[in-house]
Amino acid sequence: MKKLKLDELGRISVDEFREADKIPVCIVLDNIRSLHNVGSSFRTADAFRIEKIYLTGITGTPPHREIQKTALGATESVEWHYVSEPADIVKQLKTDGYKITIIEQTSESIALQNFTPAIGEKYCLVFGNEVNGVSDEVIALGDIAIEIPQVGTKHSLNVSVCLGIVTWEIFRKLVLK
Repeated sequence: MKKLKLDELGRISVDEFREADKIPVCIVLDNIRSLHNVGSSFRTADAFRIEKIYLTGITGTPPHREIQKTALGATESVEWHYVSEPADIVKQLKTDGYKITIIEQTSESIALQNFTPAIGEKYCLVFGNEVNGVSDEVIALGDIAIEIPQVGTKHSLNVSVCLGIVTWEIFRKLVLK
């Protein structure tokens, strides 16, 4: 076994990424306060060819040194847009045919492993603030809520870790079936 070198990884260029087919998933970051979490979200979105990230409310936007530190250039490949009110973009995405998928512990959430994305459906994954989670106004617009089962004392994950787990699982189920 040997560690692969960068030129052995088959990386595509930023231009090739922009032209490549994406999975039918976008991400809404609902008032994320940590710029490191924002950067990590971009890097994960790049890894799984997410269509677009919507940055909302207090969520920081590129270019910013702290976002770039964790994004490692993914802000150049992943399409993004800033909207001041999270509910505004969620309403628009719902109108555009996206299934609004709230990533939150709610009275009706289902476990991630029990969620099967439908082929041909478009999904908007909403991730909430590090302290308060997804805003109540956005939760009210949700079509489904998903949570990651946990058995520790905290019952919460860092938002960038949560985003990585959820996007991987959806990518796996849509692309790697």
